[in-house]
Amino acid sequence: MPELNWIPATDDETMTEYLEIAFGGDGNVYIRENINPEKVVVTTEAKWDAFVLGVRAGEFDHFVEGLDAGGPPQPPEGAVGTA
Repeated sequence: MPELNWIPATDDETMTEYLEIAFGGDGNVYIRENINPEKVVVTTEAKWDAFVLGVRAGEFDHFVEGLDAGGPPQPPEGAVGTA
C-alpha cells in the first residue's frame, strides 16, 4: 500500500468514530474506520466518483430514512435480510 494521507470524513472534532478516506495516487481510494485502522477497503477512483455523485443525487437517501428521528437507519423495503 502506498504512503497515505488519511482525511477524516467529518469536521466534528467531538466525534469519536468516523470514516477516513485516502487517495493513493495509484488510481485507488482507501477507506477505513478510525477505530479500526488496520482494516482498509480499497476501491477505484472511478467507483468512488460514481458513489459521490450518487450521494449528491440522493440515490442513497433511503438508507438514512429515520436517522434524524434518533433511530438507526432502516433498510429499504424488500431488501435482502428484511422481513
